[in-house]
Amino acid sequence: MVTAADHGFMGQALELAARGLYTTTPNPRVGCVIARDGTIVGAGWHEKAGMPHAEVLALKAAGARARGATLYVNLEPCSHHGRTPPCADAIIDAGVGRVVAAIQDPNPRVAGAGFARLRAAGIAVEPGLMEDEARELNIGFFSRMTRGRPWVRMKIAASLDGRIALANGKSQWITGEAARADGHRWRARACAILTGFGTVRDDDPQLNVRGVDTPRQPLKIVVDSKFETSPSARLLKGGKTLVVGAVNEEKEISALEAAGAEVIMIPNDRGKVELFGLMEELGRRELNEVHVEAGTKLNGSLLEAGVVDELLVYLAPSVIGDSGRGMFHLPEITELSQASALKIREVESVGADLRILARI
Repeated sequence: MVTAADHGFMGQALELAARGLYTTTPNPRVGCVIARDGTIVGAGWHEKAGMPHAEVLALKAAGARARGATLYVNLEPCSHHGRTPPCADAIIDAGVGRVVAAIQDPNPRVAGAGFARLRAAGIAVEPGLMEDEARELNIGFFSRMTRGRPWVRMKIAASLDGRIALANGKSQWITGEAARADGHRWRARACAILTGFGTVRDDDPQLNVRGVDTPRQPLKIVVDSKFETSPSARLLKGGKTLVVGAVNEEKEISALEAAGAEVIMIPNDRGKVELFGLMEELGRRELNEVHVEAGTKLNGSLLEAGVVDELLVYLAPSVIGDSGRGMFHLPEITELSQASALKIREVESVGADLRILARI
């Protein structure tokens, strides 16, 4: 039976897990708390791949006090040998009496096997506590494990009338400093930041994380069908960059590779990048979350391809007018029922701007 104390301890496990928001990829964010007689005797969180899992760290901190205690963790303990040994075995060896877990691991190599191993050893297992919160924290990991592709979050900064740039392409800066800083925190949690050639041409962005205390920079991805990105582009100067195209332009490809970029081709039958195929490739590369910051055309193409999961929209208190560039370039629709349906999940003020989080 789940108690109020169980909720409190699971909440603390989730808070610990969130400390790995910027660092655990490709692994999930996991926190663990061990308690007995209403007191925490051990706690830990997973920092990055290859380092000890949260349960192992919590068990080490608890020592002999783990015997007969309750272990709280936001994801099913693993039951397989990966970069580290199975956590389920460590829990059994420590003599833990009860395990309260938020959600079953979607990884097919686990997927209930961890729970089964614990139960077979006589440990009481109670899954499902704060399941929604646990899924949201690792939404990209769940996406990759269940769909084979990352969770795609599209960030858009726009005027109140939905314009992301002037007619001449200028967009710096529509939103305020606070919104831009907040956008970097969303960049930091992603495995990759994706843009298009048009944005690279018009803005020459660095496409990195700034102003956030993180030891890891996301992969930079440019969708560039004809490999027109300049080898002197700023995004090629630091960190890893993947340029994805569709036309075999040997001279341009060689120049980009010489500048340090990785180049791949994923063409569709129209000489453009096959966007769904690109997301499947990113899933194979173990990317959990992809953060998009692109222009009108690529935004529309990604939405039309059905690979966008969430919109992160910053609206500034300004009006640009019909001459400005819209958020999405999409085919004309003739009925409102054909419009892309969204579910607003969150609306918050960030400085002078509004931040809207909407799910497709």
